[in-house]
Amino acid sequence: MEFKSLGLAEPIMRGLAAKEYATPTPIQSQAIPPLMEGRDLCGIAQTGTGKTAAFALPTLDRLARDPKKPVAFSCRLLVLSPTRELAAQIAQSFRTYGRFMKLTVATVFGGVPVNRQIRQLQGGVDILVATPGRLLDIIDQRAFNLGAVEIFVLDEADQMMDMGFIAPVKRIAKMLPAKRQTLLFSATMPKEIAELGKQFLNDPITVSVAPQSTTAERVRQFATFVEQPEKQALLTHVLRDQEIERALIFTRTKYGADKVARALKGSGIEAVVIHGDRSQAQRTAALQAFRQGQVSLLVATDIAARGIDVPEVSHVINFELPNMPEQYVHRIGRTARAGREGVAISFVAGDERASLRGIERLTRTRCEMVPLPQDFTEMVRNLPKPAPRNSAPKGAPHGKRDGHGQREAHGQREGQGRPSFGRRPRRGGVGEHRGAVQKMAR
Repeated sequence: MEFKSLGLAEPIMRGLAAKEYATPTPIQSQAIPPLMEGRDLCGIAQTGTGKTAAFALPTLDRLARDPKKPVAFSCRLLVLSPTRELAAQIAQSFRTYGRFMKLTVATVFGGVPVNRQIRQLQGGVDILVATPGRLLDIIDQRAFNLGAVEIFVLDEADQMMDMGFIAPVKRIAKMLPAKRQTLLFSATMPKEIAELGKQFLNDPITVSVAPQSTTAERVRQFATFVEQPEKQALLTHVLRDQEIERALIFTRTKYGADKVARALKGSGIEAVVIHGDRSQAQRTAALQAFRQGQVSLLVATDIAARGIDVPEVSHVINFELPNMPEQYVHRIGRTARAGREGVAISFVAGDERASLRGIERLTRTRCEMVPLPQDFTEMVRNLPKPAPRNSAPKGAPHGKRDGHGQREAHGQREGQGRPSFGRRPRRGGVGEHRGAVQKMAR
């Protein structure tokens, strides 16, 4: 099947041609036809399979075939996203696919002045991509309403649940017109999300293109048992020893991400940081530098586990395993994108071995175990001291209070032969605390 056989409107086909997209992915080929017929849909697909285009293309088609001026202080198409980064990426996809259409696309999320966003929405917009918290802030100021919404898209529904956004999402849904088309997309489908779908969707078609919670087939997965205080030495060794094009390094906490980046800088390794306590400008600048290849390492919390679409990411390094096995799937889904191959490396401390077993049960995949280097003790002894805190990226916090009003403990949840984590991927074939999460995404 090719896109031209789906009957999409001519301006959309021109947009796809400009991107040289000819063949839809499985989720796109199965979801687009029923969505063009106006059906509600529940879509389940592994991360990196093209879910955004699966809902962007048919909804753009509907707007193209029924052109009308947006109602002031409202929108025709509403997309809810759990994080700022994903919201920005979704909005950019709509602009890309609809570049030959006269449509207005706006984003609403925290980290930027709310009054600027309110002014942007006054005349109404065709497409609004928003995080739940900031959208409700604007609605509560009576600066926006949802009375004119024709299409409602809930993206990454399982992450919405994990981040505690289900109550805000339900509140938003109650404000929507009863007569609308609703799309729910998720990488996994726990019982809570299935129940949510029953509340939101009307006689939906369900599209599932991959077994739930499976990992990318082109990702080689490795793990090394190492004590927590020694992880930094192992990370420095791996980054120097491996042919890494571009890598995402995941920690569990914001403080842990900053600490890892400072230690890398002390070893002469440049990295940028992204987490919920950084300003939106800092987060955007870090992602831009990473996407453009100006820096090859991005240290992040699970804020970056979704919404990061950089095809050149060759490695994902789990400096710490996530609290939930499902999050591991999303983390390593940042590599092996756009037909490439990738490598996932996990550093497993003694208290994380149970988490590793849970991940392997969920993914039905055993990680290949790699021993520590023979001279690892000497490496730990010779590891340079971390760079001073004031050398961390501007605005990065240290030991700040989390969303519960408690300080993150500095040493808590930080984030034989030479290790060999697989060959360099071929180019052509190749927690946050729950209470702080809403602050991060709003």
